[in-house]
Amino acid sequence: MTVRRSAAALAATATVLCAAAVPAAVAAPSPSPSAALPSGLYGTKDPTYDGVWRQSLAFAAQRAAGVTPAAKAVDWLTGQQCVSGAFPAYRADASAACTDKTMVDTNATAAAVQALHEVGGHEDAVANATSWLKSVQNEDGGWGYTAGGPSDANSTSVVIGALSRTGEKLGDVTTDGGKTPYDALLTFAIPCGGKDGGAFAYQPDKAGKLVANGDATAAGVLGALGKGFVVGNTAAVKDPSCHKGTPLKPEQAAQNGASYLAGALAKSGHLDAPPMPGAEDSTPQPDFGNTADAVVALSAAGHQDKAAASVAWLEKNSAAWAKDNGPAAYAQLIMAARATGTDVHDFGGTDLVTLLNATGPEPAAVKKPKASATEEEERKDSGDGDGIGGVWWFVGIGLAVGAGAGFLISGRRKNQQL
Repeated sequence: MTVRRSAAALAATATVLCAAAVPAAVAAPSPSPSAALPSGLYGTKDPTYDGVWRQSLAFAAQRAAGVTPAAKAVDWLTGQQCVSGAFPAYRADASAACTDKTMVDTNATAAAVQALHEVGGHEDAVANATSWLKSVQNEDGGWGYTAGGPSDANSTSVVIGALSRTGEKLGDVTTDGGKTPYDALLTFAIPCGGKDGGAFAYQPDKAGKLVANGDATAAGVLGALGKGFVVGNTAAVKDPSCHKGTPLKPEQAAQNGASYLAGALAKSGHLDAPPMPGAEDSTPQPDFGNTADAVVALSAAGHQDKAAASVAWLEKNSAAWAKDNGPAAYAQLIMAARATGTDVHDFGGTDLVTLLNATGPEPAAVKKPKASATEEEERKDSGDGDGIGGVWWFVGIGLAVGAGAGFLISGRRKNQQL
């Protein structure tokens, strides 16, 4: 869904994945100098590992807020697509044809599908990308970060979101053995009962054990609900609970994940990022991106009230993080605000939409939120003195309702610890 850790951490993790995914003779892609960044790209940091991802999240968040991206920004994204339909994380020379050394991945492709679907007018590109995603479905029903790589909760969830958002019936997206994406996703769900019951793991560890992962859980909740990056403002229902027994239905697994997230957020209002491998300082640090994703997941599962304290924490503490991490970070915050009915134009005193727009080329169109009527004006309008005052809303927000984009989710390579 982003620069959930830091750009440096993401680059380091992606380098390891690239090295593992290609033959020894093929080197991982080298970072491109910032001076060579195309004018249509969002953000100013090296896009080698997240160019398509951050562009896609930016588009999804903008469409949810009634913003139409600039044509050259959309052209840049469509220009990243290979003839196969797949997208890489970034390719500096889009005029050159993709080869078997082009590092395409499921996360970038699924993110681009959601973004281009929201922008509209690129049905062929979306269709080609979804066809590629279905063609690289693993035998267990899921997807790994790279085509043919072991399935993981994050990749499977972001692909589910893309397919669902474009109208695919997930029950019909099956392997030759009849496995669906949900069959794979539920294998990462930790049974209820223990301290981490209800959570999702990214993948089993080397011993085959499922280890709770906050990011994978947020992604898993959305995936189990068939949601993509952006979700609507969902009213709270009842306290989440963990459903025991097997087999679980996807909805039950989603509620179990929501129960875990609600408990994790209740402690401090935020999730923590595990230390990067080899880091000297092992002190947990607040994970702003995953906290925003957890907010979206809780709201999607019908537990918006359990995310209220986390939204307040993000409003108070996320400004510096978002400024440092740019478009994907602003997009995640917009999605969290959007899912909880929080004003994206006054998020802790910050206009998230304006800041996101400023990270890329000037948008083609921006629809302003309609101003709230004063109490006196509403009384005059109603004629009965029962004006409700203080209510705000967006214009043209319907294009993204129910999309499901975040977390949010990951196009990121995740550690398997919480």
